[in-house]
Amino acid sequence: MQLIEVTIDSLAEVGYVGTTLAEIARRAGVSPGLVAHYFGEKDGLLEATFRTLARAIAVHMRARLALARSPRARVQAVIDANLGPENFDKRTGTAWLAFWGQVLHNEGLRRVQRAYQRRMLSNLRSDLRLMIPGEAARSLAAMIAAMIDGVWLRAALSDWQEADSESARALLTAFVEGRLRELARSAEVDEAGARAVTRAASGAVAASAPAASGAVAAIRVINPATGESLAVLGVDGTAQVDAAVARARAAQKHWAALTGAERGRILQRAAALLRERNDELAELETRNTGKPIQETRVVDVISGAECLEYYAGLAAGIAGEHLDLGSKAFGYTRREPLGVVAGIGAWNYPLQIACWKSAPALACGNAMIFKPAELTPLTALKLEEIYREAGVPEGVFQLVQGYAPTGRLLTRHPHIRKVSLTGEVSTGKAVMADAAATLKQVTLELGGKSPLIIFEDAQLENAVSGALLGNFYSAGEVCSNGTRVFVQRSVRAEFIERLRARTATMRIGDPLDPATQVGALISAEHMQKVLGLLARGRAQGARLVTGGERVTEGALARGCFVAPTIFDGCHDDMDIVREEIFGPVMAVLEFDSEEEVIARANATEFGLAAGVFTNDLTRAHRVIARLEAGTCWINHYNITPIELPFGGVKMSGLGRENGRAAIEHYTQLKSVYVAMAPIESPY
Repeated sequence: MQLIEVTIDSLAEVGYVGTTLAEIARRAGVSPGLVAHYFGEKDGLLEATFRTLARAIAVHMRARLALARSPRARVQAVIDANLGPENFDKRTGTAWLAFWGQVLHNEGLRRVQRAYQRRMLSNLRSDLRLMIPGEAARSLAAMIAAMIDGVWLRAALSDWQEADSESARALLTAFVEGRLRELARSAEVDEAGARAVTRAASGAVAASAPAASGAVAAIRVINPATGESLAVLGVDGTAQVDAAVARARAAQKHWAALTGAERGRILQRAAALLRERNDELAELETRNTGKPIQETRVVDVISGAECLEYYAGLAAGIAGEHLDLGSKAFGYTRREPLGVVAGIGAWNYPLQIACWKSAPALACGNAMIFKPAELTPLTALKLEEIYREAGVPEGVFQLVQGYAPTGRLLTRHPHIRKVSLTGEVSTGKAVMADAAATLKQVTLELGGKSPLIIFEDAQLENAVSGALLGNFYSAGEVCSNGTRVFVQRSVRAEFIERLRARTATMRIGDPLDPATQVGALISAEHMQKVLGLLARGRAQGARLVTGGERVTEGALARGCFVAPTIFDGCHDDMDIVREEIFGPVMAVLEFDSEEEVIARANATEFGLAAGVFTNDLTRAHRVIARLEAGTCWINHYNITPIELPFGGVKMSGLGRENGRAAIEHYTQLKSVYVAMAPIESPY
């Protein structure tokens, strides 16, 4: 570190040319040979010094970002970190100027400069996109970065007589405030026009609803636990999607040309950044989804990191096979990337789903354009930022924001070769129909109404734990939930009592409180759907054991909270047994025999998941083999290790996510025949 500090002093005093190994050795009081031993040639020492300066700004930036509590504050944190007094001084600034003069001629310095610029732009774009539309955010981020560089340059050229840290930050702050005000006024005009068009068509419009055809509406992102507005995002249309696809096509060729090991190293860095920012991302996920912080801190971010780590490890081994065809020939296969692929996410696990789709896609050498759900788009923005900081080239992972029409632009785009969707059955059908026009590959992870079967010999307390986990985790907003709980007649009464007692102790409250176990549903509209199905359950004769109502105590009245609900005495033809509710609602059904419960469990159009609780493992395997479901558990429920493929059958989807199976869905196989003898031609 002493040699680095001495190098900065030398650059500040005698410049790049005068900073030689001999000069640095003289200043440090060591031999030139010792300096050469540690750093090789002069360029090695200078690159290490440049990295140290860039790292110092990154450390200060992370510290300031950790204290920022809003997108605007985070933008200011980037400005303050780059122009703060700890970095914006004559000694440091003159050293930076010396490096800038050599960047065009030195590949090592150019790599450091690109990483520094990429990190700054990524942070700026990510938070600006929470305040203004995507293209405007990209443009303003570039302006801010250019002005930061310009202020540094002007200060250095004037021998630090015309600028200081305070005035430089004030200048940038005033510029950003002015541009944001101008863009906000423009957005208000656009949104007012969009609402006017929609009102003319329907007489009313919700604040977060898409505008009528031809109008551009903003996406208002709401905290469902408080009703607080978190962000306003622009809606991407044809021009933005076409531009994203063009960038992706150009970038994908270079990304695919890297070795799998090189791609894997970048994904590993991204995983490390996810882990490093776990608490920050978990809080954002909680604010956006209403899920308890005790869940998002241990599952949502970490599961995404685990996914990236898994596919980073597989990337180097993605390959075809060699085939012996006798003495006259052999064959081999190549597993190649598809090209540009699209991912469309769901609102219940925004960050996890973005990782589940992007990690295998990128590991295989594809570029991905990802559209998060309009209700929960915020952590995907952070993932885009993290990928760039980790070294994923510009264009390889991009976001587009919008409603169904934006998604349709992806599913119908001729240059997108695959679509991976997590969503409703109706959406999956629409995606499949669109994909047919250009024969796109599709992976569809759709809805479910999964059976959870509890036999009389099961460890009952363990079965209760499985039923609670399979119905009330994430307020029941989990596609694989085992919401049809079949309990054998002899243990039903005891099971219900244990279930009721443990459900009564569950804590409903502020999702940011670590003690909260049940948070908010995703939106007021969805809450009304859930409450409507609760009413239908009672009307159709189900017996309410507990819950069944909206929770409105104190501050919870501002949010979308529904108490965990258990219905007993349910029948197979009830709406709450047939329809996917996607809320904290459990339907308990009684059965007598194994044959009976298998038939009833399979009597659904869905086939995403199933669970069996029994101490008889022979029966467990026998029953699982006959259940029509893609993902099954024995004596557990809703645990999804990344190594195990996940997906459904019947109306619950096509293809698989996770595990090695996902590699097959993001690659195409090329067969090669190699002749080792002359052709025996009959002509």
